[in-house]
Amino acid sequence: MRLTRCSCGLPDIERRDTTTSMDVAPWSDPRTVEWSQRLLDSYRHWLGKDLIERVLDVQQQARALFESSAVVVSHGVEPDPLLNYGNRIALGLWELPWDQFVAMPSRLTAEAADRTERREMLEQATRNGYFDGYRGVRISSTGTRFLVEHALIWTVIDPAGIPIGQAATFSSWSYL
Repeated sequence: MRLTRCSCGLPDIERRDTTTSMDVAPWSDPRTVEWSQRLLDSYRHWLGKDLIERVLDVQQQARALFESSAVVVSHGVEPDPLLNYGNRIALGLWELPWDQFVAMPSRLTAEAADRTERREMLEQATRNGYFDGYRGVRISSTGTRFLVEHALIWTVIDPAGIPIGQAATFSSWSYL
């Protein structure tokens, strides 16, 4: 297993490289390209600005989102929502390869004691379209705890405006 330095402002902490074993880059899959557009369009809808620069074609936008320096994650609308997107930095933070990350219930990103607060924040994002300024503890697949600060959560909608998921982005976290 290859180790890579965490790009989260803590250069002395090493993390597993969770993307080197992929046969195909996740951002290049047509379903991921389409979902990336939903993430980006919904962000623009609720916040009136773009999450990333969108001058490139949709596949290159998907790649730019995947390679973004900010964490971007999302889940669907299942009764127990599954994660369905995590960019490169998210995969490293949660210490999972793509195929395992997108099969994980999103509630497992938080410890059991923090899930009520997480659920309330997601409900507020559902009511208002987005929630800015979330702060909370998350846990990686290996049990590493980290504090997320200044997270923005938004409702992902389809072209008809129907909610199809929720997403979050943040670029500030610290290991506990």
